Amino acid sequence: MPELPEVETIARGLARRVSGDVIESIWLGQKPEPLKSPAREIAAALAHSRIATVRRMGKHIVFDLEQKSLARAPLRQAQGRLSPANGREPKPARQGSKVNSAQAEADEGVRPTQAQWIVHLGMTGRLQVCEPKSEVLKHTHAILKLASGRELRFVDPRRFGRLSVACAGGFEAGGLEPLEADSDGFLALFRGRKTPIKSALLNQKLLRGVGNIYADESLFRAGIRPRRRASTITRGQLASLLASVKEVLREAIALGGSSISDYVDADGEEGFFQLQHRVYGREGEPCLVCKTPVKRIVIAGRSSHYCPRCQK
Repeated sequence: MPELPEVETIARGLARRVSGDVIESIWLGQKPEPLKSPAREIAAALAHSRIATVRRMGKHIVFDLEQKSLARAPLRQAQGRLSPANGREPKPARQGSKVNSAQAEADEGVRPTQAQWIVHLGMTGRLQVCEPKSEVLKHTHAILKLASGRELRFVDPRRFGRLSVACAGGFEAGGLEPLEADSDGFLALFRGRKTPIKSALLNQKLLRGVGNIYADESLFRAGIRPRRRASTITRGQLASLLASVKEVLREAIALGGSSISDYVDADGEEGFFQLQHRVYGREGEPCLVCKTPVKRIVIAGRSSHYCPRCQK
């Protein structure tokens, strides 16, 4: 699953490419899993909106949308001109359920002037800026036609990604933003917690955006074993861990994230931070500091990699 550096990389790339563009229309596929908000609400918020900016919040990509005026427009359903990889036209959605339209507009009522489109990529989700004539991949679940003549497409083979909308300022990812955390706020997250520090780092209600890769890498740099109870870690060690978390995340962002599966950025390019991994995915290989073989253990169903000599 893309973590903070990958999502930040994608959000920055999209901000450069689509900020200021206008969404002329939206097509949504028929699979229900990607839609966290009703299709009509997504259509109402996105159609004819200007993309003011794109940013990351936790592991979510947030599109801040603006509409120039209020309007009343009935929902229209129509077949699009789309041609998926299987060569068949997309089927229209059932009335009253999903929007499958090349000209999706708002349902009856006054349309909002500001909104947010929130995208969670899940395991395999991608947001791609494409030319209209490019092949529509089989697992495409949303296509936004832009005034610039391009299309923004959401593709997700495993359908763990989620699309939703909210009023402007209405979305909150929860948890502390690690790149903005101060020592006192970070220390307060783990005070008295008996769970392993690795599990606490992955708890998105505590700290948002940090996932398996960057938790392992941060704990290695801080010299802390992933099984250590959070409550047993000293104030000084937690301060070191916060510094390591920020260092690892910033280095990963600079290198475009880690491409260890099918992750690519908004331009379809892979990241390079996987070349800098010191413990993650290196089970049995010598530690880069002391040459002790890296170990892998499972904590709460997640693989954890660490050096048994460097980490205490």
